[in-house]
Amino acid sequence: MQPPTPADLADPVTPSVSPQGTTLGYALFATRWLQAPLYFGLVAAQGVYVYKFFNELWTLIVKCVSGSATETYVMLAVLKLVDVVMIANLLIMTIVGGYETFVSRIGLQGHRDQPEWLSHVNSNVLKVKLATAIVGISSVHLLQMFVDVHHTSRHALLWGTVIHMAFIASAVLLAYMSGPMLRDDKNHGSPHVAPAPAAAPADADAGPSAPVLVRAPLPIPAQATSYENFETCGSRGAPSAYETRSTRGGTRLVAYEARRAPYTAEAEVEGRVGAAGFPARKLLEEFDPGHPRSFDRRLLARLGTLDFLATGRNVVFVGAPGTGKTHLAIGLGVRACQAGHRVLFATATEWAARLAGARAEGKLAEELSALDDCPLLIVDEVGYLPFDADTARLFFQLVAHRYERASLIVTSDRPLGRWEEIFGGAAPAMVDRLAHHAEIVRLEGDSYRLRSATSAG
Repeated sequence: MQPPTPADLADPVTPSVSPQGTTLGYALFATRWLQAPLYFGLVAAQGVYVYKFFNELWTLIVKCVSGSATETYVMLAVLKLVDVVMIANLLIMTIVGGYETFVSRIGLQGHRDQPEWLSHVNSNVLKVKLATAIVGISSVHLLQMFVDVHHTSRHALLWGTVIHMAFIASAVLLAYMSGPMLRDDKNHGSPHVAPAPAAAPADADAGPSAPVLVRAPLPIPAQATSYENFETCGSRGAPSAYETRSTRGGTRLVAYEARRAPYTAEAEVEGRVGAAGFPARKLLEEFDPGHPRSFDRRLLARLGTLDFLATGRNVVFVGAPGTGKTHLAIGLGVRACQAGHRVLFATATEWAARLAGARAEGKLAEELSALDDCPLLIVDEVGYLPFDADTARLFFQLVAHRYERASLIVTSDRPLGRWEEIFGGAAPAMVDRLAHHAEIVRLEGDSYRLRSATSAG
């Protein structure tokens, strides 16, 4: 039996895309490869600057050895070398960042020499970095003019200063227009805090917990055990006028009953943590790195920087029960809340109930769009129970809708190659989208709970 195509998995309430439209879109998207030769041309230009650098360096060395180099000449020659290096830096940033942004992924995840800026590069970030690099190059040129002021006309000095200030103003304006301020406003909006349901036991997969030193924390609601306790993130990170409230009959929109008092910064974090629906507060710092026999600690440290959220990548924790998958997932979720992001946590069965309720009301597309306002969704315990074909189709639509748009963290006791045991024929298409831009973290070891029970016995 052939695995279903994405079209076969489409929900009845979601309009499908025509094959002609899809083919045309793929063809247009494939034209991005026309840019690849341009970047290889810039690589050749990089070689030219390497030659220019060593040519200037050799000339400087020769003149210094012969004793014909004055102090002004040495200073100007060194500034020329700095200028060449800065232009070369601009080139490499354009080559690597531009290719990664506009052509194809380079796939440096986990490489020890991966540039810091590449993990969160996008068109806006790239433009700002290029603008600042141009300002730096302009500064060096202006400094050269002032060092050699006796051979530079006042007219040249005036216009050099004016042009440099224009570069600075352009860089500041570009940085403002690229949206960091707007993103900060979005990430620090005051969330709506859902009422706390009855406490539930801590998650089974979490590692050992330790006291958390937080001043006057707000109570953290326990994991929602029914579809009734979910809440939908508001638009643009702020509370919306409505919330999605679900009952056994499905989903309905209801108005908020009251306005909340203004939050302090600490209370905003606690509000986001509470609204996320974590079963317990688990921090990355509390995780016992000595418990799993094998897992990539460097990768976990990089995930702790939340760089995957900036690029909409996913994280999949795979391991046997009790190895700490859920602990790490919650730890990343709490850290995302502390960084100003909205997060929703639920088990796979609870997500299935939520999506099924929305579909029963004919509002599945609306629900998926509403979830876009949450940069991070956590799906826990995938694989503990198999799903029927209809539920598998719902999960496919969740993964496909967030593909290259927003991040998912998934925990599972089975590797992705065995997900057909959980989702049947929907698994190949789902895994293809989930794993395309994903960090796979494998944890090997014995159950922490069994080890604790043995020690206690």
